[in-house]
Amino acid sequence: MDLYEHQARALFEEHGIPVPRAEVTDSPQEARAIARRLGGSVVVKAQVKTGGRGKAGGVRLAADPAEAERAARRILGMDIKGHTVGKVMLAQPVDIETEFYVAYVLDRAAGRFLAIASAEGGMDIEEVAAARPEAVARIHIDPAEGVTSAKAGEIAEAAGLPPRTVDLLVRLWEVLVRQDAVLVEVNPLVRTRQGHILALDGKVTLDDNARFRQARWSTESIAYDDPLESAAAAKGLNYVKLDGEVGVIGNGAGLVMSTLDVVAGCGARPANFLDIGGGASAQVMADGLGVILSDPAVKSVFVNVFGGITACDAVAAGIVRALDEVRLTKPLVVRLDGNNAARGRAVLDEHAHPLVQQATTMDGAARRAAELAKAS
Repeated sequence: MDLYEHQARALFEEHGIPVPRAEVTDSPQEARAIARRLGGSVVVKAQVKTGGRGKAGGVRLAADPAEAERAARRILGMDIKGHTVGKVMLAQPVDIETEFYVAYVLDRAAGRFLAIASAEGGMDIEEVAAARPEAVARIHIDPAEGVTSAKAGEIAEAAGLPPRTVDLLVRLWEVLVRQDAVLVEVNPLVRTRQGHILALDGKVTLDDNARFRQARWSTESIAYDDPLESAAAAKGLNYVKLDGEVGVIGNGAGLVMSTLDVVAGCGARPANFLDIGGGASAQVMADGLGVILSDPAVKSVFVNVFGGITACDAVAAGIVRALDEVRLTKPLVVRLDGNNAARGRAVLDEHAHPLVQQATTMDGAARRAAELAKAS
C-alpha cells in the first residue's frame, strides 16, 4: 500500500526527520488561506501515487496567495499518468544548494533490505542510475542488525553524502521498521544554502501483510486514486487496477500472477489483479465479481480457480449469487479444477446464463476470454 507524499512526510516529521512546513487541501480557496499561513510564497504539489508530477505540470511555485489559488485550481482534477489529482499539498519553498537521494527497499531475492543512496538526487535519478551506476551506492542491510550509526556512516560515505545525513539515515530506518514498510524513499533530500538538511519529497510503501499491526492505516484512513480500488478495499479484497480489458479473478496470488501472464500471452491485456484467497467464501467471490463488472474497461472476465481450501462448488455458488445481484453484460469464462470441480461446473450448467462459458484448462479459458474481449 503506497502512501501519499503528505502522509509520508508526516511520518518523517514524527521520527525527527526535518521537512518544510506544509498543509493539504482539496479546495483552491483554502489553498489561498494556507499560502497566507505559510508566509505567502509556496510550492503547490499534486498528491498522487505516481512519479513524474513535476514534468507533468503537477508541481508549481506560487509567489503569493492569489497565485497559489490559481495553481491549485489548475492542478486539482489533472490527470497524471492515469491518476486524477484530488488534493494538493502547499509547502514552504526551500533555497536548495544540493540534492541527494536516499532509500531503503526490500530486496526479496537477497532476503535483506537494500540501502540505495546518491549524491546526485532529483527528478533525473533514474537517468543517473542508468548512465552512471557508480554514482549510486547500494549496500545491503541485515534486518536483524538494522541501520546503526556505523552502518549509516558507511552508507553516507559510499554515496558521498554529507556527514550530517548520518542521523537522518538512522531515523529513516526507524520509519521503515516501525511502520512495517517495504520501501522508504526521500527524493530529493536537500542541503539548503543555510546548511540545513531537509526531506523535500517522500515515498513510503507499507507491507499489506502487516496491516493488523498498523491500525493507523486502516481502509478508512487511506484514499485511493482509483474508485474501483477504493470499493474493493472497502470489501477487504486484494485488488489492483490494471490497464487492460480482461478482468481476472483467481484464488491464490501465484495463480493470479500466472493467469495474468497467460492472458497476455494470448494477445490481450489483463484489467486487474484480484486474488480471492485460499479460503474465499461465496460472498467474497460475489464481491470480487461485482467490482470487476463495474469497470467500464473490462470486455470479458476470466475466473480461474483451482479448488483446494476453496471448494469449486462454493466458487460457482458465488458466481451465481453475483449474477443475481449484478446485471451481467460482459462474457464470463470460468475454469474450475480441483476440489469439487465437477459439482461446481454442474452448478454453473444448471444456472445456464447465456454469457457464462466454461473451459477445462487455463490456457483454453484465457484464449477464449481474450477472443471475447477482442470481439466486443
